[in-house]
Amino acid sequence: MTDDSDLTTGTAGGTGGVGVWFVGAKGSVATTALLGAHALRARLAGPTGMVTELPALEGAHLVGLDDLVTGGHDLSEVPYRKRAELLASQRVVPRELVDALGDALDAADAEVLVPATAATVGEGGQAAVVDALVRDLRDFVRRHDLARLVVVDVSSTQPPLDPSDETLAADLATPESVRSAWEAGRSPLPLSATYAWAAFEVGASFVAFTPSPGVDLPAVAEQGRRAGATWAGSDGKTGETLMKSVLAPMFVQRALHVDSWASFNLLGGGDGQTLADPEAVRSKTATKAAGLAAMVGRPVPGPLHIDNVPDFGDWKTAWDHIGFTGFLGTRMTLQFTWAGCDSALAAPLVLDLVRLVAAAAEAGRTGAVTELGFFFKNPSGSDEHALGEQWRALLGLAEELGRR
Repeated sequence: MTDDSDLTTGTAGGTGGVGVWFVGAKGSVATTALLGAHALRARLAGPTGMVTELPALEGAHLVGLDDLVTGGHDLSEVPYRKRAELLASQRVVPRELVDALGDALDAADAEVLVPATAATVGEGGQAAVVDALVRDLRDFVRRHDLARLVVVDVSSTQPPLDPSDETLAADLATPESVRSAWEAGRSPLPLSATYAWAAFEVGASFVAFTPSPGVDLPAVAEQGRRAGATWAGSDGKTGETLMKSVLAPMFVQRALHVDSWASFNLLGGGDGQTLADPEAVRSKTATKAAGLAAMVGRPVPGPLHIDNVPDFGDWKTAWDHIGFTGFLGTRMTLQFTWAGCDSALAAPLVLDLVRLVAAAAEAGRTGAVTELGFFFKNPSGSDEHALGEQWRALLGLAEELGRR
């Protein structure tokens, strides 16, 4: 592994802004976040959907959007302008913003690199891939003299790990076991974990916005703790699960018995295509189901489906049917339909998380920032899923950050 101690103390140490390194930089969420950040800087759009722009968080001393510097990795070399034009054609973003900010999108292309893969590094295996990622991150930090770096995983969802694979579990137990596996020619880290590992190598913070296995793996989390790094995850809570985190506590607090909860999710676009894979979709359904059981206090019967409808594009429709029992055994139901645009819901949260994680790192926080569970289906370091409790924790974090 590379060793360059100037960037392993939890801060990039420069005098410039905060770097945002997108994993999956040309995807819909990253493209929307990039366009949105430039639109807000140019005063061409308002901050609707950005939690960090609410009055309750205004005293947290967060980095300004003008001070964010973006880059990233993606296998796609389609220009940002073309990606944004496609999103505009699907009514995800306004076409007039794409036209007005075309030059900024073109300039951002220069900071997106094709990542190293096992096929491109030769015989070095996964260790060489991580080394290459580390070099890219360090180069980005140095070229822009960044004060801090936040790596954000918004790439396609990866399948969960096989719990019956004892060799893999042993390889992922500690940082030392990962390195031993590399020396033996194995590649134990899933994709998201390679980026978290590389981020921690350079003292960067990490945001796991997908449910892919990564930062919460024992070896990766320990690597982060040893580096004094800060992270938040996982799996952004933007739609149906957001509603569950409001409604499930309501039933519990009103002493109503939830008998069943059937959930049907229809979506298209890149996410729909990815989640059509029965292995990849298991990561998503696991995080969706776990939160409901935690809030109700037991597993709740009912199917949970995620289906790809290519015609939907970046839009998602969720329909939930909840059966519950009230006083004297009276049976009742509640139904809701959520029709939303995933990228427009997720992008402002990504910007929120970058600002909050960077501020937490600046304040000396290390490890998982549990108060950021408000943004996630599977909050790192926390078993709390109820939105109201998570909101109170977030306000507490904002107050703490404001005392810096």
